[in-house]
Amino acid sequence: MTRPAAIVTGGARGIGLACAEALADAGFDILVADLAEQAPDGLDAAISGRGAKFTYVSCDIANLDSHAALVGAAMRAFGRIDCLVNNAGVGAVVRGDLMELKPENFDRTLGINLRGTVFLSQAVAKAMLATSNGHTRSIITVTSVSAEMASPERSEYCISKAGLSMWVKNLALRLAPENIGVFELRPGIIRTDMTAGVTAKYDALIDSGLVPAKRWGEASDIGAAVATLAAGRLGFSTGSIINVDGALSVPRL
Repeated sequence: MTRPAAIVTGGARGIGLACAEALADAGFDILVADLAEQAPDGLDAAISGRGAKFTYVSCDIANLDSHAALVGAAMRAFGRIDCLVNNAGVGAVVRGDLMELKPENFDRTLGINLRGTVFLSQAVAKAMLATSNGHTRSIITVTSVSAEMASPERSEYCISKAGLSMWVKNLALRLAPENIGVFELRPGIIRTDMTAGVTAKYDALIDSGLVPAKRWGEASDIGAAVATLAAGRLGFSTGSIINVDGALSVPRL
């Protein structure tokens, strides 16, 4: 049987790269979609060095017109799509009082995190439904603990992730009869380039007990969860939320 194939959005660094590497280690060929016109130095080696066929596509998921080309590139490279990891996203443009939230900043965050992800998922799901190749198939959307835990200084980000959470539920119901697993993966405080600027803040919060596991999450923690889901080991759990947050989101008195 040929190798399964996965698309990872925002896969050039951070959590996305860890997901791509974990999937390559699990036997998937990989298409990384990211904003840069060319694959960053070392990305090809990081994936193909794991025995995977590697393809890179420059894509802004907020541009819905780019989705057909992305799906087409995967089909040309691999002849199939077995897994989509919706990882691409942005934080709040400006953190601050939600009374000062600007419509253009709201639209940018929702356009990428929610609208872009919803319609890319739709495009990939249609491609999956049009082909059958015997592999386990899945759509895994990386959201955040902020899908449930409010942060008034970045409310648009929380709204975008909460919207994705409901999208996952609806998509899971639609695709369950087709044996396509649909999952929401909620990271907590993860050490990446995106969090580098607030390292001291979160170091202090973790030390004070915010994260019961008493450590940062690593991108590899997310990659391991994605590979497990993509392999079909939790197939009957379609529609589920998988928390990868060191028990951060567990309610406490």
